[in-house]
Amino acid sequence: MTKKQLALEIIKRLKAEYPDAGCTLDYEEAWKLLVSVRLAAQCTDARVNVVVQGLFEKYPDVEALAEADVDDIEAIVKPCGLGHSKARDISACMKMLRDEYGGKVPEDFNALLKLPGVGRKSANLIMGDVFGKPAIVTDTHCIRLVNRMGLVDGIKEPKKVEMELWKIIPPEEGSDFCHRLVYHGREVCTARTNPYCDKCVLADICAKKI
Repeated sequence: MTKKQLALEIIKRLKAEYPDAGCTLDYEEAWKLLVSVRLAAQCTDARVNVVVQGLFEKYPDVEALAEADVDDIEAIVKPCGLGHSKARDISACMKMLRDEYGGKVPEDFNALLKLPGVGRKSANLIMGDVFGKPAIVTDTHCIRLVNRMGLVDGIKEPKKVEMELWKIIPPEEGSDFCHRLVYHGREVCTARTNPYCDKCVLADICAKKI
């Protein structure tokens, strides 16, 4: 089985296992997802979803958050960890959205990368979830699982993993595939315990490089 054939089979099985998998960060506007994904660095999505409620209640739009004092933002987002750098990035990002994009999140990958605090992972998440464009989000679950499964060979650098996956994952499947890897990584192919291979739908085709 080629890597492309393996990828298609994995996609098919995960789609059946997690038909409704989607982004686990709560948002109803693109700029809010930008904020949440910055806060999610080294923090659980569940905690971010709680913390941003207070942030968005106090600062309900891009303009308000752009005008906010960085110390005030930091005080609210501190439970997510790395409060100072995250607050600084969020403030600078909102100012840039306000000043250069009329308060809207740009629908262009390279433009997203120019926003403070936005890397490839965040930009891909926005492209896929907000704009429905081809996207591959190489978070920790994705990197761990695609290496274990044998879709990539011992590559840990996010951008290199992303580039390898673009070669074998159909563009229209990338975003949902990565969301399903998160679900599978949390429930079955876990990081902090031995993976539950006995109940994995991929057990017979996985390379098991654990």
